[in-house]
Amino acid sequence: MSQQKNNVAREQTKHTDEIENKKIDTRITEDELESSPQIRDLKGAFRYIFMAIAVIGALFHLYILNFNPIDPWVFRSIHLAFGTVLALMLYKGWKTKSNRVTIIDWVLIAIAIFIALYIYINLEQLVFRFGVAPTTMDFIVSFLGLLLVLEITRRSSGWILPILAFIFILYSFAGPYLPGILNHNGYSLERFVTYVYGLDGVFGVTTDVSSKYIILFIIFGAFLQMSGVGQYFIDVAFRIAGGLRGGPAKVAVVSSGLMGMINGTSAGNVVATGSLTIPLMKKTGYRPMFAAATEATASSGGQLLPPIMGAGAFLMAEITGIPYSEIIIAATIPAILYFVSVYFMVDFQAIKSGMVGLSRDRLPNLKKLLKKFYLFAPVVLLIYLLVSGFSVIFAGTAGIIACFILSLFNKETRMGLNKVLEALELGMKNAIQLIAIVATAGIIVGVIALTGIGQRFSSMLLTIADNNLIIALIFAMLISIILGMGMPTTAAYAVAASVIAPGLVNIGIDPIIAHMFVFYYAVISAITPPVALAAFAAAGISGTNPMKTSVEAFKIGLAAFIVPFMFFFSPELLLESGTIAEIVLSVITALIGVYLLSAAVQGWIFGKIASWYSRIIVLLAAIMFMLSGIQTDIIGVVMVGAVLVIQKFLNKSDPPNQSMIESASTESPL
Repeated sequence: MSQQKNNVAREQTKHTDEIENKKIDTRITEDELESSPQIRDLKGAFRYIFMAIAVIGALFHLYILNFNPIDPWVFRSIHLAFGTVLALMLYKGWKTKSNRVTIIDWVLIAIAIFIALYIYINLEQLVFRFGVAPTTMDFIVSFLGLLLVLEITRRSSGWILPILAFIFILYSFAGPYLPGILNHNGYSLERFVTYVYGLDGVFGVTTDVSSKYIILFIIFGAFLQMSGVGQYFIDVAFRIAGGLRGGPAKVAVVSSGLMGMINGTSAGNVVATGSLTIPLMKKTGYRPMFAAATEATASSGGQLLPPIMGAGAFLMAEITGIPYSEIIIAATIPAILYFVSVYFMVDFQAIKSGMVGLSRDRLPNLKKLLKKFYLFAPVVLLIYLLVSGFSVIFAGTAGIIACFILSLFNKETRMGLNKVLEALELGMKNAIQLIAIVATAGIIVGVIALTGIGQRFSSMLLTIADNNLIIALIFAMLISIILGMGMPTTAAYAVAASVIAPGLVNIGIDPIIAHMFVFYYAVISAITPPVALAAFAAAGISGTNPMKTSVEAFKIGLAAFIVPFMFFFSPELLLESGTIAEIVLSVITALIGVYLLSAAVQGWIFGKIASWYSRIIVLLAAIMFMLSGIQTDIIGVVMVGAVLVIQKFLNKSDPPNQSMIESASTESPL
């Protein structure tokens, strides 16, 4: 009897082990995040020097932000100096197999430190001299500083943003020779360089936000990762959506949205979560191109998701003066509409292809997830503090402390001294690219302020709007997307907010609507052909054509191109006006609209593949529902009724893979 019990126990253990071995591996490792050949693999003394500088930099920021504020210019210059030193150590200046930090890099590092010291020592004089009556040394320091900013941006983000900055710099000197609204008097080299490297340019609002908010929340994101909270998000996403038809694609929508909210760059988030979700989508049956496009669209959309919005909310609050809490409340419903649309896109694709979800025994264990439910506490605490009116800095710091404390509850995630140091290092390492990006964006913002080109664009928009508001909005959309192409979201929004948003405000549009409008297009420029960074990053993982992948991502994210126009016609969606009943009605009709939009794009309507003309009718009906008004809703209902008749009585096509679809319908979602 005892022997029989032992045999049964062994069989049960063996069965359990088999199930555990079959479970999907949801871990994301640092190796996957650092695959770029431009990043050095630092070893030995260089590794410890880099870590020491990064840890000191993170602690310096946390100390100054929470306990001992110093002069803003000094703080921002030290912030940029830390980013520059770390960037020159981590990123190679040219293609080489060597991982050694070169003599040239050490010389540039010394110059970066000297510039920060120069600003600190001469601060009182520089406030009055820079951009007005600079000395020769002021000019040399500023000139070298600008070159360093462009260089670290080139190394960390490629050529596109530095080239755009150079075009703006060139415009500063070419103004006297240009016609129409582009004409200006021009500036001397000394005045231009010291102005742009001052508080109205590189050290202006973009670096202010970077030094106070972006760095804080990137460190918070690093603590989420090191404490196991970030991994828990992904595991929960798999448990919720992995068993649904086409499960991995829906996991990508959920997990990439959550991680993209914290991550400051769309392409970076694609690499982080896409290395897991894209191969899984391909295994499930999604076309590689569709898998890559889904990941790119979800990762980009994460930066529309409150409360962090990829640091965009902080920048918007700083530029507009609108309370941060008001911005994240206004952004909530549009973000939900975006992700609902993407979810329907992947669901219709799954139905058309007859896909099933992952089997339950491959998903993360539900009981284990429920035991770790407390890991949501840092994010819940963060949202509570932000909405309750506490400062962003206090909320972010509290979130970091909460991550550390919660990690102690489980020996698998417990953060000892080494892990805390690694989290601080990881936070500064992840911040390098954004520090460079916002500094270069500051160059562009400085040129716009110096030349007045932003105000001239405003006048042009005002002239266009006198004739037709819709044309003015379309023009603003196109300029915002063009300015954002090839640039990370933060830089894209900073530029668009300086050039386009003031024009929209001048034509009578509410500031929060105007800035939310350009912010949306700054975000989705990452999936807009011909230069779509997020789509290109996803294509690299899936092995598909980058341009075709960006077109596919454009289709999946189509709702994001329409939602900003809804801000003007349905301000209730931003909770800016209307009664509760009007807001609820607008949300319901908008949800119907994004559902129909997804159906039209995927060509799957009322359980059948739709003809081209049915898709056009449904697309128009979707737009009618997404616009606020009884008349447009009635028109939408009539159009949907017409397509229902067409699909039921005139369309005789059978859905593909019918047997598989029937199988999918019986698949348990969880």
